[in-house]
Amino acid sequence: MSDSVEELTAYHEAGHAWAALYVGARVQSVSIAPDDDDGPRRFGDTTILWNRRRFSQPEFAKKLSWVALAGPVAEMVYTGKPFHPGTVAEWRQDWNEAFAALEGIADVQRRLARLERTTIELYEAFRDDFHWSAISAIADHLLAHEILDEELLQEAVEPWIEDA
Repeated sequence: MSDSVEELTAYHEAGHAWAALYVGARVQSVSIAPDDDDGPRRFGDTTILWNRRRFSQPEFAKKLSWVALAGPVAEMVYTGKPFHPGTVAEWRQDWNEAFAALEGIADVQRRLARLERTTIELYEAFRDDFHWSAISAIADHLLAHEILDEELLQEAVEPWIEDA
């Protein structure tokens, strides 16, 4: 992997990980060197554990879509190129996960509008120093270690979790 792809992947996965932690999920691991398996080829992977009983179905759907779009948005902020996440091939899986999470919104146009609003909200939030500092800390740790387990991730974001 070239440095630029590795860095993009680190920020992408850091976005997923930070968003998951921020909305109350546990992140079991985050990696920029995932195992090759039978799934689609990918450069990074974030394993998120949810306690579904903590959230109503609409609340859970919103959090799932937020976390799914957080990777592409972190890349957008990092590169300074705010693309639509539905139009970038590398982000298709994230976009599809966010779209599926909002299946409770039957009207496709309303669902797409919600995803676009979520993308804008994330973009604005991630440009804030608080969120961007946490995402950058995760990305830096990923670039140094390639894989963070739950304990290493918690150490990386400890200053921001206390303030969240």
